[in-house]
Amino acid sequence: MDCIYLSNIRCYGYTGFLPEEQILGQWFEVDVTLWLDLSLAGKTDSLHDTLDYRNAIATVQQLVKVAKYALVERLAEAIAISLLELNRVEQVKVKVSKIAAPIPDFSGKIAVEITRIKQM
Repeated sequence: MDCIYLSNIRCYGYTGFLPEEQILGQWFEVDVTLWLDLSLAGKTDSLHDTLDYRNAIATVQQLVKVAKYALVERLAEAIAISLLELNRVEQVKVKVSKIAAPIPDFSGKIAVEITRIKQM
């Protein structure tokens, strides 16, 4: 199966367990892998025969910006479900990272990665 990779989609959002995370918000970074058949697009050179990844990026950005979930896991699931609704997409991998999680003495990222397959 073929893939389209979308990486480093940075968005400001309001997902988090702590009340201040849902009020003040924070930066998130999302990486997405979309599995779909790209063979027809490889032959026709037509956007109509592939996924317009601008729609996938806009879907991710919109969800991060408006969702107020307690868990990053729930945000990742919502993104995956929405991306599976896009035309031609058969499977997705979504990685959501909190770039600056509010944890004392911790300067790294926290990330959740899930893979989901379209149910036929």
